[in-house]
Amino acid sequence: MATQSRPLVVLAGPINPDGQALLETEARVVVCGDETEAGLAKVAAEAEGILFRLRPNCTESLMARCPRLKVVGRHGVGLDTVDIPAATRLGVAVVHAPGSNSQAVAEHALMLMLASVKRTRFIDALTRRGEWDAKRLVGNTELAGKTLGIVGVGNIGRRVAKFAGAIGMRVLGYDKYVPDDEMRRRGAEPVKSLEELLPQVDVLTCHTPLTPETAHMIDAKALARMKPGAIFVNTSRGPVQDERALFEALTRGHLAAAGLDVWEDEPTPVDNPLLNLENVVCSSHVAGVTREANRQMAVQVAGEMLRVLRGEKPEVLVNPEVWGHLGRR
Repeated sequence: MATQSRPLVVLAGPINPDGQALLETEARVVVCGDETEAGLAKVAAEAEGILFRLRPNCTESLMARCPRLKVVGRHGVGLDTVDIPAATRLGVAVVHAPGSNSQAVAEHALMLMLASVKRTRFIDALTRRGEWDAKRLVGNTELAGKTLGIVGVGNIGRRVAKFAGAIGMRVLGYDKYVPDDEMRRRGAEPVKSLEELLPQVDVLTCHTPLTPETAHMIDAKALARMKPGAIFVNTSRGPVQDERALFEALTRGHLAAAGLDVWEDEPTPVDNPLLNLENVVCSSHVAGVTREANRQMAVQVAGEMLRVLRGEKPEVLVNPEVWGHLGRR
């Protein structure tokens, strides 16, 4: 195929070389270094495909400025940065890489649980100062025998359930989209509502997408329902939690600890009061960022984009209703 006859695909930032190489087998590929909407729109004016990373968001105005656009890919799992209804109206297929970083995020969630119950930050600081009093300051606990509550038992949640079961935890799951029998096959005992789940758990971990339904799902009312001394972990999306309410629950002693990989505003301000708490283990939305996951995300979404550009239906099409008018506005 002549180079100029190949479709143009623009990457909104670098991806794993294997993913880019796959795209280059059938497309002309340009990496855009400008993270603004205007900058990307200018580079992608003739593009038939755009692969989005962290910035900019995939907005209606951006897609409208790319008249040849047929497919947008999301490098990862979450779709809260993509205007899916607008894409459908504009005849643009939306694909992503579900499951590509599930193992990475599940492992990170487990790490945050362990770091919380073992007071890793506190003991690390003592040790670096040459203070060996931790043996006498009994406060560490064990996960075995405790109850874990999982909100969202999908690709990630089911892996967390498996890890927790292996450690010896009792695992409860709340996910209104997973039937009870399937929930049990995924390693969790089904619970009918969040309100029923919260008072039972020693550790709560969230693995939900960000939707109007899940925004501030973990608010002051929800936190008050949790056991005194419970631990909260979030590796899903920051706005699922109300950070002001979480700070109050931690500083007043209602919660023992929290492990947070995601934040209401990202990057979270350095003066976020949660960052000053010794009983909060923090990371910067990196749960799904491993060498293995980055490669899988890039290759998986690249393959899906190429299927669309070849006229083949992708394995996972976010907006299937677009298929009848793909590329037509």
